[in-house]
Amino acid sequence: MAIYQNFITILTIVNIPLAIVVMFMERRNVGVTWAWLMVLLFLPVVGFVVYLVFGQNLSKKKLYKLNKRTRETMASLIENQRREFRDHRVVFHDEAAANHADLIYMNLTSGFALYTQNNKVDIFTDGNAKFDSLFDDIERATNHIHLMYYIVSNDSLGNKLLDALTSKAKQGVKVRFLVDDIGSSHLPRHFFRRLKDAGGEVAYFFPSKIPYLNIRVNYRNHRKLVIIDGQIGYIGGINVGDEYLGLNSRYGFWRDSHLRITGYAVSQMQAHFMMDWNLASVDQIGRDVLALFPPAGDTGKAGVQIVSSGPNQPLEQIKNAYIKMINSAKETIYIQTPYFIPDESLLTALKMAVLSGKDVRIMLPSKPDHKMVYLASYSYLGELLEEGMKCYLYEKGFLHAKMIVVDGQVASVGTANVDIRSFKLNFEVNAILYDTETAGKLQRIFEDDMQVSRELTYEAYQQRSTYQRFKESCVRLLSPIL
Repeated sequence: MAIYQNFITILTIVNIPLAIVVMFMERRNVGVTWAWLMVLLFLPVVGFVVYLVFGQNLSKKKLYKLNKRTRETMASLIENQRREFRDHRVVFHDEAAANHADLIYMNLTSGFALYTQNNKVDIFTDGNAKFDSLFDDIERATNHIHLMYYIVSNDSLGNKLLDALTSKAKQGVKVRFLVDDIGSSHLPRHFFRRLKDAGGEVAYFFPSKIPYLNIRVNYRNHRKLVIIDGQIGYIGGINVGDEYLGLNSRYGFWRDSHLRITGYAVSQMQAHFMMDWNLASVDQIGRDVLALFPPAGDTGKAGVQIVSSGPNQPLEQIKNAYIKMINSAKETIYIQTPYFIPDESLLTALKMAVLSGKDVRIMLPSKPDHKMVYLASYSYLGELLEEGMKCYLYEKGFLHAKMIVVDGQVASVGTANVDIRSFKLNFEVNAILYDTETAGKLQRIFEDDMQVSRELTYEAYQQRSTYQRFKESCVRLLSPIL
């Protein structure tokens, strides 16, 4: 008995300074601090090891190192466009975009996201259509192919993509492939051997220096980008794997949202790829940089901003864009997301929209892929359903789309979910679309998805079992770090 008491005393004494370290490291976010203190309380000492793996703070680290000329060029472009907006000299190709000039200016100022027009946007709602288009574009590539994916699988789709890239590399096309070390942790390192042998380059984002152990579990590159010849860009939620083609029996049909963009916005996507690549690879992009930014043609009329966010940045640009879009709504707000774990600011914005008479609709998958995240998502729905928000549970398959469309005028499609992980912990990138034609299509896609969804009413929500509510309440306490 005395040995047990001494052990508890030692654990308590050791836990106190560890708790102080957690409070110091996470002092900017009270919710996250309390979540980690709870972990430390229930898992003394071990909880601190978990914190070191999952809870590192990158917010003060300057990861992207740009040379003086690049910094000055970027600063000049941003300031010139800011001046145009302040002086009301911007001519919008779509008149409705003028209603969101303050959103554009905010993204420009805080996220360094240039506003480009003359873009053409094609929408894909499933992986088969997206990859059919991508393979066609890869076949026509003549200069370079840049790819960035969170998940790449060693399956039929992964190998088909690798074969296509290897073939182009043998033809002299420069192929660079960036994958996330955790998202693709199951991928054998020899997977890319034939691409490398053909002259292609491969890099892993934040790789582990210790085999089978990566202490940067939280700060992952969740972005999905493909840029071909500096003229064509792909962005959205679809990774590389057979499940994204609907070939996994667990999920069935995989409903997602992905974009193919041509026009001026592709240069912004290229710049994001370059910065991530240069952060991850020893083979820096620099000498052939001019070939990566060819003059863009007038392919369309859509206004686009490419907005990124990451744990190394002081502001949560994508979350702020979501809130700004919600606050700008005059009539409708349609949201699709597989995970719904809003922080207090976003939850308040949605409540205000509902209470102001806006038609707010959120669509989630009816079956989870991550049980704990799904429980946390459910715990937040009640507050909004009670106020009058409508919630739909997608039943045709698995819903993985990350889309917001407001008033059929402005929309966002990209990699960021409506959850704290996407806002604070992951490196994400979204395309904000200022085009009534594209936004209108996305709104109609949402309405079509409603036909294969089940509405979750507040009355049905209230009928959940006591055990279900208990699980939701427990998991919600950890939502800031899920």
